[in-house]
Amino acid sequence: MKAIICGAGQVGYGIAERLAAEGNDVAIVDNSPELVQRVNDMLDARAFLGHASDPDTLKLAGAQDTDMIIAVTLSDEVNMVACQVAHSLFEVPTKIARIRAQSYLSREWSNLFTRDHLPIDVTISPEIEVGEMVLRRLNQPGAFEAMSFGDGQISVVGVTCDESCPIVDTPLKQLSDLFPDLPALIVGIVRDGHLFVPSAEDHLRVGDDVYFCAQKSQVVRTLKIFGHEEQQARRIVIAGGGNIGLYVARAIEAEHPTIRVKIVEHDRDRAVTIAEELSRTIVLHGDALNEELLREADVNQADTIVALTNDDQANILTCVLARQLGCERNLCLVNSPGYNNVVRSLGISAQINPRAVTVSRILQHVRRGRIRAVQSVHNGDAEIIEAEALDTAPVVGQSLRDLGLVQGVRIGAILRDGEVLMPTGDIEIRARDRVVVFAMAEHVRDVEQLFRVSLEFF
Repeated sequence: MKAIICGAGQVGYGIAERLAAEGNDVAIVDNSPELVQRVNDMLDARAFLGHASDPDTLKLAGAQDTDMIIAVTLSDEVNMVACQVAHSLFEVPTKIARIRAQSYLSREWSNLFTRDHLPIDVTISPEIEVGEMVLRRLNQPGAFEAMSFGDGQISVVGVTCDESCPIVDTPLKQLSDLFPDLPALIVGIVRDGHLFVPSAEDHLRVGDDVYFCAQKSQVVRTLKIFGHEEQQARRIVIAGGGNIGLYVARAIEAEHPTIRVKIVEHDRDRAVTIAEELSRTIVLHGDALNEELLREADVNQADTIVALTNDDQANILTCVLARQLGCERNLCLVNSPGYNNVVRSLGISAQINPRAVTVSRILQHVRRGRIRAVQSVHNGDAEIIEAEALDTAPVVGQSLRDLGLVQGVRIGAILRDGEVLMPTGDIEIRARDRVVVFAMAEHVRDVEQLFRVSLEFF
């Protein structure tokens, strides 16, 4: 596949790194000489200096015979024009644009991104994607990661095994005997920083981070089996009233009327604006790193603090300070991957990387076959893929036992006619099944091949 990526920042670089490592033909366009040089030095990709919306630059990058353009510059308008130029002048088949400004995505203007107006096939809003991820984490206390698949019916959850975990040192093959009616399956384990797909002979150890796949209604029960019985937060403090903070607060007001929310926002004008938009949320003006202000926000009585500012260090320190003041659970936004190994050691319950969330959303549209969702985990070491089995896909008509899956691939659940099925060797994949697969990065292509569609389908 040939792809042009407009923007060599964190998201653009991350996408290019992933696609280039998989052997795709990748070109990157950016107007920063430093970022272009970095790509040429570090990646197996071609980088071009210039404006992403300039036809000459896109032609130089090979737009005339590319399969996809992914516009993720810092400017919504540049992203939109780049897609328009790619469509009108070069007939690029697939056009993806990152759009931050929520006004463009308003229902009132829902026909903006159509072939007759701005021909963009996929628009991605990082604020909405990250906001939804925050809400899922808040709904699953005790988990460091929570992902949703199959129209919300299937969950993949990350949980840490501590000293209180009752199933530590138990071989995984015995778990089905101990809990025969539990529709959950362990699909990945992180041990000493290394992620792997376990076999039936493996057993859990204290300190392991475990990814399990389960029917949504059984997630709470499964968390209890791992020793996590935390109650859902009823009092939440949000540090940062930007687009993500406002999105989360607005969603909580709409969906959870009994939850009390307070927002701490350092910009006075912004604080006034969001206070006018929210009805039940209390907005405090000031710095979330101010101990007195956190006390005023009753952080010592809060169940969870969520740090969503644009400053990684401020988010981390806010969570640490809130913990010292008595708030046991916390969740913070961390953009820089350099902090990944530090965050957990500081007692931070969970973190969200906006770049990883956005990259995962884009990969959903890059993967071959009928891919409905993709979520990258553990810094891209693996992907969780929801794939639909169409009539001519090689996987259709075969039992899971006969698929010959490699060790780095594990099927976690199957959604069939609205019913969630847990995988057994005898289950045969049918057309229109939606299959949730955990795959190590080096085996993603194997999953794509299983769900590829032959020309007979068309």
